[in-house]
Amino acid sequence: MASHTGSTFANRDVLLGVVFALLAAVGFSVKAILVKLAYLDQVDAVTLLALRMVFSVPFFIAVAIWVQRRHAAPLDRHDRLLVLGLGLIGYYCSSFLDFLGLQYISAGLERLILFLYPTMTVMLAAVLYKRAISRKVIAAMALSYAGIALVFLHDVGAKEGSIVLGSALVFASTLSYSIYLVGAGHAIVRIGTLRFTAYAMVVASAASLLQFVVIRPLDALDLPLRVYELSIAMAIFSTVLPVFLLSFAIRRIGSGSASLIGTVGPVSTIYMAYVILGESISLLQIAGSGLVLSGVLIISLNSKKEAS
Repeated sequence: MASHTGSTFANRDVLLGVVFALLAAVGFSVKAILVKLAYLDQVDAVTLLALRMVFSVPFFIAVAIWVQRRHAAPLDRHDRLLVLGLGLIGYYCSSFLDFLGLQYISAGLERLILFLYPTMTVMLAAVLYKRAISRKVIAAMALSYAGIALVFLHDVGAKEGSIVLGSALVFASTLSYSIYLVGAGHAIVRIGTLRFTAYAMVVASAASLLQFVVIRPLDALDLPLRVYELSIAMAIFSTVLPVFLLSFAIRRIGSGSASLIGTVGPVSTIYMAYVILGESISLLQIAGSGLVLSGVLIISLNSKKEAS
């Protein structure tokens, strides 16, 4: 009887983990749609990022205070520098470059470029830790980048604006996030997932707000109500909830399984961009998306196998 009850709880935990991972993936994907909708009202990237963070940061401050009360020991100098550096690189810098890039490229292409982060993480880890990259992983990375090239060609053909500039900015955003991931593993072991995430997000929020105060006048906040509504939605549904849902998912099913479920993200972005933004979907884009997803799936499965 006890064994049956334990099995039931384990199955429920796995199911919850899968649901949380799916919701996190869709939540992160919605961000590009909300940003593109906000840009229709002529808001700039600096102001929009500041609004997203100002509505997000109260949640992260509350979590940081709650975690601090549970962990009486303060962070030492090394850990404080880790939080500061990784918060700036992984959340502030990555988000700002992404917001800039979305001014020039489609939401679908943006999400696919961002989804290259596992390939970049593998390459960075290989350089930093002198790890060899297997032929299988190299072939998977080639698949992913060939897929991005196809989607890039689709957007160039659709005359979506300054595609090269936008793609370069989002690629830099992905690289920034990959650097964060490589360093975050060490930081999370020392500090704890919830504590590190809350502190890093507070750092990123402070940087975003400081940037706005320094380079924008206050009348830049004289914006249509719709921009504020989109910013609040972005803060809750594409920042706060996905960050913690992903943490809860990883706790229940592991980072490998959570990252595999995350592959629904680009697909959901492309579909939502088609329905909400009227972005086109062509056979070239479908083929490119398939290549990207296939490559990332192979790398993720390989990483999961190595970890086990």
